[in-house]
Amino acid sequence: MIKTDPILRVQNLSAWYSSGRKVLTDFSIELLEHEVVGLIGLNGAGKTTFLKVLSGLLPTYSAEEICLRGRNVKLRENAFKTCRYTVFAEDDSFSYFTFWEYLSYVSAAYHRKSVDMSAVTALIQGFHFGDYTEVLLKDLSTGNKKKVFLITAFALKPELLFLDEPVNGLDFQSTEFLYQQIAGYKTCGTVLFSSHILESITMTSDRVLVLEEGRIQRTFAGERLDAAQIRGALRYEQDV
Repeated sequence: MIKTDPILRVQNLSAWYSSGRKVLTDFSIELLEHEVVGLIGLNGAGKTTFLKVLSGLLPTYSAEEICLRGRNVKLRENAFKTCRYTVFAEDDSFSYFTFWEYLSYVSAAYHRKSVDMSAVTALIQGFHFGDYTEVLLKDLSTGNKKKVFLITAFALKPELLFLDEPVNGLDFQSTEFLYQQIAGYKTCGTVLFSSHILESITMTSDRVLVLEEGRIQRTFAGERLDAAQIRGALRYEQDV
């Protein structure tokens, strides 16, 4: 991992859906350039909520500071929106687009004059998506719809790539290919990867952050990046 100043710093974030019931409280995180960070927690811990905040989809939040490369930013300002892309666990948007129409639309929205078509072709092949590029998203299975957003994400190469439960719905071969893409993404950007599948995070991440009770409670890195230790930290035994 290349040691640099944080590309993104969030300080003391709180987020809620209804007044008086916060999902995240005093939540702080730093993401370095060119690293993969895993975010894990029990159901309801707030993983998806945090990614919705970063993606500008949840306006009910407050934060002491949100900085992109040391500069305070608003999450819905264009400079921030065009440097990040989010793949959500479930996404029913753009139902009447095909893959190619969606890729063209998003490329324009992100001010990409062109994308590397050889890279797109390799992603389509790697995700075994070749037979579905002209099918409307509404007619795709859950797994193939997920592939549309994943292929687009890796083709765009945003500086910040947020993945919310990206393994859900994927077949075995596509899951293995996804792990390769995540691990190799550090050459062009930073990945924040949320998952309930612990092994998938330990296989790809430089650091793993444990989210409990609305904030980051523990961090694992280096030799401590062990699935058994992290599982113990999550107190999975309580659910047995």
